Amino acid sequence: MALPIVLIHGIRVSHTMWHPTRAHLTDHPTAAPDLPGHGTRRGEPFTMRAATDAVAAAIDHLGGRALVAGLSLGGYVALAAAQRHPEQVAGVVAMGCTAVPYGIGLKIYDFLGRAARHHPETANSLSAYALRRVLPGEAGEAMVEGGLACEVMAETVAAVAASDPLRAVASYPGPVWLVNGSRDPFRADERRFLTACRHGRLLLLPRTGHLAALNDPRALAHLFGDLASATSSLRPVAAP
Repeated sequence: MALPIVLIHGIRVSHTMWHPTRAHLTDHPTAAPDLPGHGTRRGEPFTMRAATDAVAAAIDHLGGRALVAGLSLGGYVALAAAQRHPEQVAGVVAMGCTAVPYGIGLKIYDFLGRAARHHPETANSLSAYALRRVLPGEAGEAMVEGGLACEVMAETVAAVAASDPLRAVASYPGPVWLVNGSRDPFRADERRFLTACRHGRLLLLPRTGHLAALNDPRALAHLFGDLASATSSLRPVAAP
């Protein structure tokens, strides 16, 4: 059987963001769980442990071992899941998540998250408008289809900041693909992440921003399928 693929969504959105991509992943079993506080789990507190538990449960549902791919928040969660459950994670595709959360960038996200917590429906409406502008058509509709949860942003950002993603990637013994758009500000520390990987590769998508890869779900599915095939041909690496 082809190696299963678990897809992890970004902040404030839900599993539905992956619907267009999953439609083209016909050769691989897939799962796309909602993280705590998002989608069908809106209202639950977000913690990195609970998020990685959701990933592990999705992998178990698919047979116990899978390639885990995530974008933005999903990428940070994928790395944390690989750190906690290396025997279940056959490989990681970490997209748009090679920025260490600190300094002014973290303060800006924290400020926006706190504002969204106080005015969640206004934040959700503005966010839906912005997502549809950045991702017109099918991709944008998929982002908002499962509902938005801007009220969880502050605690989610805090959890990511406390998770030490560089340590997570350094501890994982399996293959990691760091995938960034060439115009994505989240590639700021990509060389530090690549150096920290035990078995890492950096893939740059030309003329692409933070979310733009979602505009071509067929190409994205092809990339995930190729990386899953490459991962399944590798000898499993024992956990430390």
